Amino acid sequence: MATTNGKKQKQGRDTAVQGTNDSSVVSKVSAAAQGYFQDAFLQHFVCKVARRAPLINRGYYVRWRAVDHCVKRFLQVTENCPKRQILSLGAGFDSLYFRLHTEAALDRAVLFEVDFPDVARRKATLISGNTTLSGKLDSNPFSVTGPVYVSSSQYCLLGVDVREASQVEEALGEAGMDWAAPTLLLSEVVLTYMETQWSDAVISWAAQLLPQSLFVMYEQIRPHDPFGRIMQDHFLKLNSTLHALRQYPNTAAQIRRFLDKGWEQCVCLDMNDFYMDLNEEERRTVESLEPFDEYEEWHQKCSHYFILTASRGTLTKQALLTQPPVVSIISSLSPVLLSARILPEEVGVEGLGMASTCMGPGQVLLTGGSSRGGRGAPPRLLLRGQAGWRCAHVESSSDWSVRLYHTVTFLPGGDAILYGGRSSPLNPIRSLLKVTVELCGPPDSVGSEDQGIVKLSVKEMACTGDTPQPRWRHSATMVSHSDKDFLFIFGGRNEVEPVLGDGHFLSVDQQHWTEILIEGAPPEARLSQSACPYQGGVVMFGGLGREGVPLGDTVLLRPTKRGFHWDRLEVQPPPIPRYSHCAHVIGDRLVLVGGVWLHSECVPGVAFIHLTTGTSVELTLDTTSVPWPLLLHSFCSELTDPDEPVVLLIGGGGNCFSFGTHLNRQPVTVDLTSALGLNDLRFSDTDSASLVQT
Repeated sequence: MATTNGKKQKQGRDTAVQGTNDSSVVSKVSAAAQGYFQDAFLQHFVCKVARRAPLINRGYYVRWRAVDHCVKRFLQVTENCPKRQILSLGAGFDSLYFRLHTEAALDRAVLFEVDFPDVARRKATLISGNTTLSGKLDSNPFSVTGPVYVSSSQYCLLGVDVREASQVEEALGEAGMDWAAPTLLLSEVVLTYMETQWSDAVISWAAQLLPQSLFVMYEQIRPHDPFGRIMQDHFLKLNSTLHALRQYPNTAAQIRRFLDKGWEQCVCLDMNDFYMDLNEEERRTVESLEPFDEYEEWHQKCSHYFILTASRGTLTKQALLTQPPVVSIISSLSPVLLSARILPEEVGVEGLGMASTCMGPGQVLLTGGSSRGGRGAPPRLLLRGQAGWRCAHVESSSDWSVRLYHTVTFLPGGDAILYGGRSSPLNPIRSLLKVTVELCGPPDSVGSEDQGIVKLSVKEMACTGDTPQPRWRHSATMVSHSDKDFLFIFGGRNEVEPVLGDGHFLSVDQQHWTEILIEGAPPEARLSQSACPYQGGVVMFGGLGREGVPLGDTVLLRPTKRGFHWDRLEVQPPPIPRYSHCAHVIGDRLVLVGGVWLHSECVPGVAFIHLTTGTSVELTLDTTSVPWPLLLHSFCSELTDPDEPVVLLIGGGGNCFSFGTHLNRQPVTVDLTSALGLNDLRFSDTDSASLVQT
């Protein structure tokens, strides 16, 4: 009985894995239909074309582009060989043969595909019943008995379980595989669905039988960070466990794997590296195909997939990917990484793209954003009383339109200014609002169901002067000039310009956009940077630059007698570039929280930059006390009391590629008291920043 149950479970898992083929080909068809790549044959393998989200289209584009690059390189370096072969493992409904045949790229080449018998049989039926596809084959190449379901001079489709090495070898031999000929092996998210012993055996088997070969693999990595946990959970729900992640969690482990299994050379890079190595013109073309504003999710998706090439023989090593530049994250950190502890607050507030500001000690105003309930969330006020934090009921004098990635800034007089944002990547918000909060009762009673309320008075500001371009993902900071207060707007993006680098001053009292002299070289254009008030001016860090790469510079806008001056603070060690983070100034230290960075095996925690000495240190956050993955991007962070170095992290999350949307469920607090109590930024291994529940 146990054997029967085990067989049924195995069959169920195999069926689930086969189902990933159907989902994948629909996504590839969607990307091709939007112009990300040219493939007229994919559509013949789906019943109905469905348009995917831009993020998924981009993800399948970069996958297609990486594999296509490797295939073309192999065909290029073997163009003078009398015979060459491509062996696609777990090929599914891939259309590679038909595309290469149409491009006349298969001269003296044969393409073999191997997949489960059921998948191969279905594919053979689709090909034989479609004149466009069957017209690319020799006459009468089809068989109904298998394991060779299609056999033509340049294309063979075999129905064999890839895990059964002896059966695969026998079937390929009967189909005409030449073991001595230069061979390209393709594996796109195939081996990871097998138990590691089987996938390792496939890699070893290929190395032993094919002395002149190039192995190309595209799979997932980095399972342990928040995005990786969400990714794993998704495939677990599909009954398609990603087995390879346990033993081979990163690119270095994958390289060691192939070298240990008999391959002579190996290059492995994540998809951020691959994409940024494409020429600028191609990237600009891709980025112009659809409105797009999911940078965080794009970079995280690319950091969790890799493309690998491994070679045997002197010929195929020429087709290896270009070795990525060595980026040592650890060398740019303090030798000691400090741990922190997180405890969730008992307040259910979620959302991404929100804006926040402290309206007073223990009072945090939240505006806009998107949550499970949709976009256009009403404003909320978090209040801290003796019993802790709670979300108060709010009555507003105005209906709130959909607004994401905007700013809300506290004014010295007690009001707040709401600026910028968007409803969609094609629709920026042009109105500028002034918000007044009125608490009707003591903090422990205001906003409860039966006692007191919070009233918001919202007025649209009719400002004069030269109005800036509409924008979102910008920064907005209060500065002082000639004893007057100004709102300083910098950077961001809009529906026309992908990145902005201009700055503007709004006179709060006069409601007038004012020209103020700024000397010095302006910083690079950017979006999703942090900016904090500092000594009457601004300290700004990071952001996403025009080239789509995170920035790591610390920029100061210093007041002068005539206006302001741009300065740059040289920081050692250089902080790791990031964007979509939050920041606070505590004394003479800039505290960076969360965000997105590239080229790292960990995710941003907390960084300290000493603004007078120019030193820095990175701290990791121990999130084990949080029962769900904590995604610290597109979130809000507030210092809730000027006398307590405790930051409240609110909201955050995003659409995690095709794995679903994840939103942080509750706020968390980060207590930085112990770290800030040190005399300098050279911490010992016993020092820590702790996160505690208030």
